[in-house]
Amino acid sequence: MRIALIAHDKKKQDMVKLVEEYKQILSGHELLATGTTGNLIKERTGLPVKCYMSGPLGGDQQIGGEIAKGEVGLVIFLRDPLTPQPHEPDISALIRICDVHSIPIATNLGTARTLLKALS
Repeated sequence: MRIALIAHDKKKQDMVKLVEEYKQILSGHELLATGTTGNLIKERTGLPVKCYMSGPLGGDQQIGGEIAKGEVGLVIFLRDPLTPQPHEPDISALIRICDVHSIPIATNLGTARTLLKALS
């Protein structure tokens, strides 16, 4: 399965820790991510990650395109709900495209852990 990993700036370290925690499960899947998040994951975990542009530069939309083509089976998008995001329309569009195509999306650590445990 192709799994998309996206995290807002204040959630990037949480994403890295999550990937480290579930590295054994995630290593059996193809990972893709927005630029900065993907590069941090690669650096810290050694897992291969296909990186797209950073979110504000269009990475969210690139991953949305992959979802629309049926190329993504799960999205983990650790959002920072307390910090205004200048590219909020892109974020909303990504969540909407997941809903349109019935792709599971986790936007917090609790849901992300539940979905990853289901993969084991």
